[in-house]
Amino acid sequence: MTNVTRNLSKIRQRIQQACDSCGRDPAEVSLLAVSKKHPADAIRVAFQAGQRAFGENFVQEALSKQRQLKDLDIEWHFIGHIQSNKTREIATSFDWVHSVDRLKVAKKLSAHRPPEQPDLGICLQVALADEGGKSGVRPDNLADLASQIDALPRLRLRGLMCIPPASENPSRQRHWFALLAGMQNEIKQLGFSLDTLSMGMSNDLEAAIVEGSTLIRLGTAVFGRRPAGTGPDD
Repeated sequence: MTNVTRNLSKIRQRIQQACDSCGRDPAEVSLLAVSKKHPADAIRVAFQAGQRAFGENFVQEALSKQRQLKDLDIEWHFIGHIQSNKTREIATSFDWVHSVDRLKVAKKLSAHRPPEQPDLGICLQVALADEGGKSGVRPDNLADLASQIDALPRLRLRGLMCIPPASENPSRQRHWFALLAGMQNEIKQLGFSLDTLSMGMSNDLEAAIVEGSTLIRLGTAVFGRRPAGTGPDD
């Protein structure tokens, strides 16, 4: 568990260095610690080290951790694939949802969001490339979906999210992130008030920051490798 505190310190240094390289203020970049398949105790250690926002991919796992950590003022983000039959639990138990790509799902989140809670933060997941098995709205449908979701009650459209094709080439990484940043600018020019670019993970956060990311999603770099058989690291 002591590694978590040390890892967070290293990540903050990486963020600082990446921002220095492109003239950005590090305060513009937030860290979302992806805690899926890591225990609640690890989240508690990260919280004690100053981390406040945590991302989960699986509803039941997240709900269990939320019960164990209810004494902490955590900002919970849902970043996984959204099943229609889980929208009620997602809408009532999370502060943000990063993986919205269908109007049907957005309508259910809107309908299930309790009116006494703050509006649910929404990021639209964009499919930057034609990759089988990956979710995301197509770029040519993005403006229409943004308009429809922006009109729904109890939701607040905050920005865009992507999981680009994997690459170890920094210039290729920047290519995909620049595409998403350009799409965000186009949407903002249509009158939408967006403040979030959710992009960048453990192996490409520097490229994401250079291209304007405001929220990086790191799991492995924070908590270490996940147990075997629990999905790829990020």
